[in-house]
Amino acid sequence: MKNEQQYKALLANFLKANSEDVFLYWKGRVALYALLKAMGVKKGDEVILPAYSCVVVPNAIIYLGAKPVYVDVDLETYNADIQKIKDAVTEKTKVIICQNTFGLSSNVEELIELAKQNKLYTIEDCTHGFGGTYKDKPNGSYCDAAFYSTQWNKPFSTGVGGFALVKNESLRASLKELNESLVKPSVKQVLMLRMLYFVKKYFLSGYTYWTLVRFYRFLSKHNLILGSSSGEEITSIQMPENYFMGISSVQINVGIKNLTDIDKTLILRKKNASIYTDYLMSVSKNFVPKSLFENHSFLKYPLLVKDREMVIKQAEKQKIELGDWFNSPIHPVQNGFEQWGLSSDLFPNSFFAGCHMINLPTDTTNPDKVCAFLDSILDLIMDEKSY
Repeated sequence: MKNEQQYKALLANFLKANSEDVFLYWKGRVALYALLKAMGVKKGDEVILPAYSCVVVPNAIIYLGAKPVYVDVDLETYNADIQKIKDAVTEKTKVIICQNTFGLSSNVEELIELAKQNKLYTIEDCTHGFGGTYKDKPNGSYCDAAFYSTQWNKPFSTGVGGFALVKNESLRASLKELNESLVKPSVKQVLMLRMLYFVKKYFLSGYTYWTLVRFYRFLSKHNLILGSSSGEEITSIQMPENYFMGISSVQINVGIKNLTDIDKTLILRKKNASIYTDYLMSVSKNFVPKSLFENHSFLKYPLLVKDREMVIKQAEKQKIELGDWFNSPIHPVQNGFEQWGLSSDLFPNSFFAGCHMINLPTDTTNPDKVCAFLDSILDLIMDEKSY
C-alpha cells in the first residue's frame, strides 16, 4: 500500500494533478474500459475515435456494448481530423477520444469546445503521450479524463501496465466503486512478468532485437506468454477472461524506479527527432515539421515508406531497432476489420498510413547510425508531399 501511494504521488506530481485522481490498472486498456464504464457508456451509445489506433481502444468500447465511430486522420499529425469529428457527432454520441499519436497532441481546445457544446465526455488517449505537453500543460490536462500505458517501449515502462487520470471530479466516486471488482493478477502472471523483465534487461540488444521481438509477438498472439495483446484481443471482439484486472506490486516497484529517468529520455527523444527532421528535409523526404515539435514528445518518429517489408528487412540486416507502430488502422490487426465496424472505403488516410508506416527509434544514443540507414534506403522512403 505504501509503494502504491508513492507511485500515485510520483505520477500525479509529473502530471501536475492530485494523487487521489490517479487509478492504477494491469494495462492501459483496462483504464480506458473503466473510464468509459464510469461515464455510463452502454449499449446504443457511440464513442468517437481515430480510425488509426490500436485495436484495444475499439475493443474497450465494444465490450460495453457501445459502437465505435471512427473518423479519418490527417496525414501530417496522424491525429483525428477535427472537422470529421464534428461531422461524426450524433444524438447517440457519448464520448470523444482524443489521441496523442506517436506523442503528438493537436486540436485539443477545439475538441473540448465541441464536447461542451454537445454535452459530451472527453477522454485523452495518452498511451503514447506521457511526459509530453500541449500548450505547456501535461498531456491529459484538458479532457474529463485520460488513460496512459506503461507497456514495453512506452515513455516509461512497467512491462505491462497503465493508469487513468480523472479531471472531472464527478467520475472519481464511480471509478472507486468500479475498482472494488478488479481481479488480482495471479502468481503465474507476476512470475512471468518478472521473467520478461530479466530477458529484456540481459538479452535484448541491437543484435537480438528482431529475433526476440518476433518470438515474443508469436508467443503473445498464441497466449503462450504474457503479452501486450492476447490472442483474443486481435482476433475477436469478445472480452478476454479476467480482463478487468488491477496492478501488481511488482509493476508498481518497477514503475517507481523507471520514472526517475524519464526527463532525460524525453530530452533525448526530441533531440533525435530534430536530427531526423533535418536529415529528411535535406533529402526531400517526408518528415515531422518543426512547427509540431512544441506539442510532440516523440515516443516514435513516424515515417512513410513505399515498401515496409523491404525496409524492415534492411533494418534487421543493419541492426536498426525500427518500429512498426501503427502497421494497420487498428494495430496490429491485419484483416477482418469489419467485425470492429471499420471499412477501408471510408478512411483512406488511416488505411494508407497503416500500409506505409514505420517508426524511427527516438531513444537511441546513435542517431547518426539511423540516418546512415535512411541514406541506404532512400529510394524506399516516400518523398515530401507525394501522398
